[in-house]
Amino acid sequence: IINKFIEINIYICNHCIRLNNLVMKEYLSLTETSEYIGKSKETLRRWDREGKLLAVREPMSNYRVYRKSDIDNLFADFVDSDVENSDINFVEPNDNYTVLELFAGAGGLAVGMEKAGLKCVALNEIDKWACETLRKNRPNWNVLEGDIKNFSFKEFENKIDIVTGGFPCQAFSYAGKKLGLADARGTLFYEFARAVKEVNPPICIGENVKGLLSHDNGKTLQGMISILDEIGYNVVPVEVLKAINYKVPQKRERLILVGIRKDIDVKYEYPKPYKKIYNLKDALKKGELFDCDVPKSSGAKYPKSKIEVLDLVPPKGYWRDLPLEIQKEFMGGSFHLGGGKTGIARRIGWDEPCLTLTCSPAQKQTERCHPDETRPFTVREYARIQTFPDDWQFAGSIAQQYKQIGNAVPVNLGKEVGYSIVKFLNQYYSLSKPK
Repeated sequence: IINKFIEINIYICNHCIRLNNLVMKEYLSLTETSEYIGKSKETLRRWDREGKLLAVREPMSNYRVYRKSDIDNLFADFVDSDVENSDINFVEPNDNYTVLELFAGAGGLAVGMEKAGLKCVALNEIDKWACETLRKNRPNWNVLEGDIKNFSFKEFENKIDIVTGGFPCQAFSYAGKKLGLADARGTLFYEFARAVKEVNPPICIGENVKGLLSHDNGKTLQGMISILDEIGYNVVPVEVLKAINYKVPQKRERLILVGIRKDIDVKYEYPKPYKKIYNLKDALKKGELFDCDVPKSSGAKYPKSKIEVLDLVPPKGYWRDLPLEIQKEFMGGSFHLGGGKTGIARRIGWDEPCLTLTCSPAQKQTERCHPDETRPFTVREYARIQTFPDDWQFAGSIAQQYKQIGNAVPVNLGKEVGYSIVKFLNQYYSLSKPK
């Protein structure tokens, strides 16, 4: 016991001496800075990219180092607020991993994957305005516009690492005892599965609404799992990811369906949730998520009659906060029906995450009114809530832009899922190269 006590004291003394030496130095290396402030090297690299703590060239050696004075002067300004904001899921790709994205929409998932270090080789989308959005923002992307049924993906066989797709939820025909690929013909999941079969990637990722869990008493999801099994993929236990746990200021949930090719013995792990929850203020004001206030943009308008009603609703309030007589007039026959109907005449509060965005910002059943002004969120506000970058432009009319944004996977959620894919592929390719 005495020897152990001496060893511990020696360790503490050595550690204190080492830290004291660091305190006395003018320049600290990446490793020394990491030790000095108790942050990972990747967090320091990210702070350098974001301009929070810049690395400099040390005068004598010309190595990239950190001025200790910069650390001491700036540390207190941002470290405490960043405690829960470290990139716990970040992983660097060991190679140039490639993605084929189906049902790409306006690019929410694709941009997230790109931010995670994955390269989109091709994207398929039927909506012409969404395709124009993709081409406008990424002229180098290969956008395959049109019905997926008209495309073959055999040219990508064994050349793509991931196939992703936010396929719509459709029921199947239960003609046979075992639901197989043939039974799904005519549905968009059939097309997703066909593409996966043609490409033969190590991993495929499908995403959908939470309702897929209970669609047709769960038979639809089980049918999808059965089909992926038939074409050679084991499905990881399905999870519903809450966007608010992945740096998205919105109460949105997405079901993730992950298929791993059966010849691969590598475990896939979903991204870890973050502790910090961001709110509407984080989305629309300068802060941790964005480095400036939301840009001005066009948006939908309320009619005068609706403005007069919503003017009476406080932030975080809804139709129940209206005077009783106005409740009855505004709700009509639904006033006497059951259910909370909490989305009607709903004004969002600054200190809460936004409710799930829909394809239209002024639908009566899913109202999303600005906290201070009696109006729907603008296009750029919609995009911020979905964590699109401010320079991501949307094509088409205002209604088309809202539709594209409302249907998208939040970019930050896509990025975190992308990190989990990179981690899986790094492990897979480190064990065995594909033949």
